[in-house]
This record gives sequence, structure tokens and C-alpha cells, in this order.
Amino acid sequence: MSSNRKLLLWDHPTSSYAQKVRIALREKKIPYESRRPEGLGSGNTIPELEVSNPRLEVPALEDGDFKIFDSSVILGYLEDAFPEYPLLPSGPKERATARMIEEVCDTVYEATNWVYSEIRWSGRAEGQLADTLIAEVAHQTSIIQTWLASRLDNKPYFNGDTFGYADICVAPLLNRSVYYGFGPDEGSALQLWHARIKKLPSVQTTFAEMEEGAKIMSTTMKKAFVEGPFKREYRDHRLEAMVKFGGLEVVLEGIKRNNIRFGWPAASV
Repeated sequence: MSSNRKLLLWDHPTSSYAQKVRIALREKKIPYESRRPEGLGSGNTIPELEVSNPRLEVPALEDGDFKIFDSSVILGYLEDAFPEYPLLPSGPKERATARMIEEVCDTVYEATNWVYSEIRWSGRAEGQLADTLIAEVAHQTSIIQTWLASRLDNKPYFNGDTFGYADICVAPLLNRSVYYGFGPDEGSALQLWHARIKKLPSVQTTFAEMEEGAKIMSTTMKKAFVEGPFKREYRDHRLEAMVKFGGLEVVLEGIKRNNIRFGWPAASV
């Protein structure tokens, strides 16, 4: 790697997907600049981000003229382009297992955490509906964590004997559960794993960034996304989770108020 080569990461401190990439960059000792797009989450065009990601989401990565988005695609590129500090295990079965764990975390786990933030941070529901949704978040989180614990088994890390790709994919999601009060049981293998990884400099720094960002988000999201002009994106597994957990009326109300949006490309009507 050229000593003057620095990547540009379009970023946000609380994004679980962006946290994955930041931990990976730090573990692989790759110099990068982090930049937060102005107007992220508004649903409006952001020209400087759009050239890297038409979805107008973070993370997106620029390596000179080469631009990519999606955290899994980015991690794959970093593994190929910067092989000096590999994150994936060497065996084909172990590599497939790491990617399977990533898939679960990126889809059902992220969406489950996201529903909680929509209720508690964005104020999308109150009273009995909020209680129902949060109870379902707790239930689904428990199921996901049980599955993850079975993948961890008796190993110190999801990747095996050393911290690596699978751990990076689990870390932001489990840590957010802990932050929300849905962490694993004290003394359990999953809780001890979380305590173990928090001591790693790459993880410690990333988690601290998340907590600082969360302090701001928890006090500003309701005004931005419900009372203000921003439009929260409801797509893929997030939309499914909200409906599955019993929040269809949250989605319908968001459509009525025009403060939610769906994925790229936008509908013409």
C-alpha cells in the first residue's frame, strides 16, 4: 500500500454498517478519512454522496476514482485490495460461516435494533403499541443472540482463536443491543465475548464514537424524522421487521405524514 494512499469513507458514527467498516479499516491498519454527508437521512439529493452510492446511504468507500457501497461489498474489497492483515479465516467452511453470520447480522439483527430506535428515538409509537413493539424487539433479540451463541460455541471469538471478520460483523449489532438494554445474560459466553472485544483498540474507539453519536441522535431524531422535514428510510428487512412486530400502522402513518421513504430508485408517484 502506498504510504500516501488514503481512502475516503462516507460515514456516520451510529450506523452499524459503517461501524463494521471502521473496525475493519482499523484492524487492517488502512489510512482513511471519515466524512459525514451533509443532509444524510433527509431523502434529498446529496450530490457528493450520490456519485458513490445512489441509495444515499452510508457507508460508501472511495479509493481514488474507484467507488463502492454496501458494507459487505466494502469488507470484501478491503480483504482483496489490502491482504496484509487478513480478517477472514483461511478455511472454506470457516469463511462461509463468517459470511453467514454477517448475513444474519446485516438483515434480521440490524432491523430488530432499528425498530427499537424508531420507537424510542423517533417516537413513532406510544402506549400499548410501543409496549408491544418493544416486547417483540426483546423477544427477537433473544432468539438472535441464542443463535449467535451457538455459532460462538466455546471459541474465544466468532472467527476462532483470533478476532476477525465474523466478530467485526457481530460487534456493532450486539453492542447496540447492550446499549438499548437487551444485552446477553451476565456471565454468558456472548457477554464475555462482548467484554473481551471492547478491550481491543479498534473496537473501543468505534464503540466510543457510536455512544457519542447516539447521545445526539436520541435527542434529535424525533424532531428530524417525525416533526421535521427528514424522511426515515423503510426498506428491506427494516420494513419487514416493523410490520412483523405489529407496527403496520406506524408505516401507514409515516406514509400519510410523508416522513418515511423507501429504497432507491424512488417511485415516480
